[in-house]
Amino acid sequence: MSIDRMARATEVEIDAIPEAPFHIPATELATRARCTLKYGDTFAVLDSHGDIGVAGGGPDGLFHNDTRFLSHLKLLVNGCQPLLLGFSVRDDNTMLAVDLTNPDIHADGQIAIAQHTLHMVRSVFLWRNTAYQRLAVRNHGDRAVELQIAINFDNDFADLFEVRGMRRQRRGVATAGVVAPAEAVLSYLGLDGKRRRTTLAFDPQPSELSPKTASYRRHLAPGGDALVFIAVGCDQPPEQRPVSFQRGLRAVHRERRQGWRDGTTIETSNQIFNEVLCRSMADLHMLITDTPQGRYPYAGIPWYSTTFGRDGLITALQMLWFDPTVARGVLRRLAYYQAKAEDPAADAQPGKILHEMRSGEMAALHEVPFGLYYGSVDATALFVLLAGLYAERTGDAETYAELWPAIEAALGWIDGPGDPDQDGFVEYRRATELGLANQGWKDSHDAIFHADGRMAEGHIALAEVQGYVYAAKRMTARWARRLGHAQTARRLETEANRLAERFEAAFWCPELETYALALDGAKEPCRVQASNAGQLLFTGIVSPDRAAKVASGLLSPQFFSGWGIRTVAKGEVRYNPMSYHNGSIWPHDNALIALGFARYGLKRSVERLFKGLFDAATYMELRRLPELFCGFQRQRSCGPTLYPVACSPQAWASATPFTLLEASLGLEFDQHNNEIRLRDPVLPAFLDEVMLCNLQLGQSSVDLRFRRHEDGVSVDVPRRQGGIQVSVVFSR
Repeated sequence: MSIDRMARATEVEIDAIPEAPFHIPATELATRARCTLKYGDTFAVLDSHGDIGVAGGGPDGLFHNDTRFLSHLKLLVNGCQPLLLGFSVRDDNTMLAVDLTNPDIHADGQIAIAQHTLHMVRSVFLWRNTAYQRLAVRNHGDRAVELQIAINFDNDFADLFEVRGMRRQRRGVATAGVVAPAEAVLSYLGLDGKRRRTTLAFDPQPSELSPKTASYRRHLAPGGDALVFIAVGCDQPPEQRPVSFQRGLRAVHRERRQGWRDGTTIETSNQIFNEVLCRSMADLHMLITDTPQGRYPYAGIPWYSTTFGRDGLITALQMLWFDPTVARGVLRRLAYYQAKAEDPAADAQPGKILHEMRSGEMAALHEVPFGLYYGSVDATALFVLLAGLYAERTGDAETYAELWPAIEAALGWIDGPGDPDQDGFVEYRRATELGLANQGWKDSHDAIFHADGRMAEGHIALAEVQGYVYAAKRMTARWARRLGHAQTARRLETEANRLAERFEAAFWCPELETYALALDGAKEPCRVQASNAGQLLFTGIVSPDRAAKVASGLLSPQFFSGWGIRTVAKGEVRYNPMSYHNGSIWPHDNALIALGFARYGLKRSVERLFKGLFDAATYMELRRLPELFCGFQRQRSCGPTLYPVACSPQAWASATPFTLLEASLGLEFDQHNNEIRLRDPVLPAFLDEVMLCNLQLGQSSVDLRFRRHEDGVSVDVPRRQGGIQVSVVFSR
């Protein structure tokens, strides 16, 4: 066959790969590192130079309410891009600082300014819908220099889903203009009829200002310096003026200090782990957003900086032991947005808990279904479960009683529309083709499949969701009895026990010694070894003997990479260590599995998992665990392989180190008896000592010091306030 004919034949035989809805494409490699800042509903992705949209490979921009308000920001000095000296984000995530210098700058064929003569510092922070930037330039040369500083800016007002890669047939109308000698406005009238405005205010007044460039001409003597301040406002009213850079920065630092005040602090003997904890805590504080219903951890930057039901619930659950106030905010917000009516376009049914909310143009026009979207099969059960766990942790019966109508409505959905064939299992199937095809936490289009690679079809019952329902009903029964609903409590206990029996019969796969990933619409088990079985241990639905078998499998080489447990075992037909859900490693998934190990007394398994994820974090930029990373086997003297479009930071990944510590120490809280119990506490080999300060239970607090010894862990109580009791419980 000729080469030409071979080419034509190949062309005929290749099928186009269908593009998954809402897929986040990985395109070009990043040519500069990226940094993220967030305040409230505003976040920024800037490159290492402090620019936006200058270097390829990143979702750059200043974003507010799911819309990009600045897509381009570029600094030029005498027509040249500065050279990078270094950059860093403050430990508390409040500010990006970038140090730059100049290359050789020529004029009339000669060097007018020798390289490294100028030192430039760009400082950026966010506060109240505004990005503030200060540019400081100093002349370190021995002669005066003539500078022209140009700041180029532009915006596309792209919806976040456009930034993610979705293409639109039509867009609104954008304009740009100068409205004052030191102020430019970029404006966009969207197809939704809403006008969005970006206001750029410069101080001092530029020498020249056009709709896309601010220019300054400065004469700098030796040792002289120049300052330029820029405030970029997102949808600020015309009459509202930005505050000064220093005033805004003081306000940010004051608010961040107040957010950390009176909380539990953790210090260990391992300095690197201390850095991991500090970064995780700073990321959580950055992602937690004040909403009308309370504090809520937005899921992640850049793609998920909004209210997500599942993510918020799991993050709050992970934080419950050291900051239960987050759970209260999450529960109140999700109760407020609980579905009240049937809406197939939003996958909404009465009692169902929100999956995702968006406020951009595409959501308003229903080009994406996520304005208020309920396509999540697990959020409703997790809501009920978290409400009970929060009440157990805090004794806050008042909030639980306030939430009781929402809890009853959620249970009504679980037993009603959530179980359409009334077989006792909660199932999902999207109501429209625009919705998510898979509606558990593994929500990519190819995540739920059979052993032969076939996709599961019909109404799908996920394994871990049945565990969530079991745990939710048992926990609710306990609190229903305390609220005086004895009949409801008995009914829920009976339903939970029956569910456990049915679950064992339908999901256990003896040939795999684990539970099926799911049941499809024909009730055929998806006999796939997946990490979902590990989350079942966290819920307590598994018998102790089968829990040991599941745990053993999860720590086998097919699952455990050395860094963590893969989502799908190596050897399964759709296993791919570079995939989103079919072989990658998700820190939060491992964290819930660790809680499951601890629940069944498998503390050595907890230690092994803890060490793997800690070792992974030591290789990560800023010691920050990302949303996920690749599932390749660990190699000596090499770090883990990153996933290119993972969110970083991501709330439930940031909370993971704290969950691993909770599982190791066996922390349990008994509000009724004012007692903290430590069940079979252990410490991994990299931690000789852990100190918890100001661990609170009701009106009491305590400091706890743990020390690792060859034969176990000792516990000291250096400080105690309020009559709190501390006990150590050994299961064996």
